Amino acid sequence: MSVNKIIKRVTTSIIKDMKLRGEKISMLTGYDYSMAKALDEAGIDIILVGDSAANVFAGYETTLPITLDNMIYHTSAVVRGSKRAMVLADLPFGEYQGSVDKAYEAAVRMMKESGAHALKLEGGEEIIDNIKKIINAGIPVCGHLGLTPQSINKFGDFGVRAKEEAEANRLKTDALALQEAGCFAIVLEKIPAQLAEEVSKSLAIPTIGIGAGNGCDGQVLVVNDMLGMTKGFKPKFLRQYANLYEQITTAASQYIADVKASDYPNENEQY
Repeated sequence: MSVNKIIKRVTTSIIKDMKLRGEKISMLTGYDYSMAKALDEAGIDIILVGDSAANVFAGYETTLPITLDNMIYHTSAVVRGSKRAMVLADLPFGEYQGSVDKAYEAAVRMMKESGAHALKLEGGEEIIDNIKKIINAGIPVCGHLGLTPQSINKFGDFGVRAKEEAEANRLKTDALALQEAGCFAIVLEKIPAQLAEEVSKSLAIPTIGIGAGNGCDGQVLVVNDMLGMTKGFKPKFLRQYANLYEQITTAASQYIADVKASDYPNENEQY
């Protein structure tokens, strides 16, 4: 009998149980096989294949240009690189905000072609019928409220959302509606910490915060930001755990110097 530890995939029921027992949920974005392997080995609970790939991988100002085909490509790579973590994928802008049938078809295609374990959709009551259709098809859905980047042109900036009472009340209503529709979790982005804690306590399902304080049931960051690969980007909520941008440029500079000096490859590095 093998003595290797059996690796159990993180599921929606495990995520819900973590909230019940007060264990915080860890989530980071990931967009490729190699990063997924590293995050999975580190023990991350959820890898979010975010449409933020449009920003950190493709260099767009917003998440809007990324396509369903792009997201399927990134997600399938992450699925192949993970054994334990749940792989949660964003549905991109324009694929689910319209008709119920189009949202359903996009969700089914993402699940079938990428191997994702669950999907994340931005919005509340305005897309609730679309979410219900997807969930009724057996596809787990994570909601996303607060600063929803796919709506950035409506907001006008990336500032804190729900600071005013009316928007805060709308967020509370949307959160309850998402729970009632069957969502297994909700991401709360860039909202006041007190509001995020209040919403988290009001829900039976877990909340995952980003720029929403420590009262959420878990936290998520963009992995490139957390690793210090995104030069010049340092919002208040971001804690950098490394400075890979500097390490990469230093290593590349040394490689260039070694090549120019005919120092690489040496006798031990050739056949």
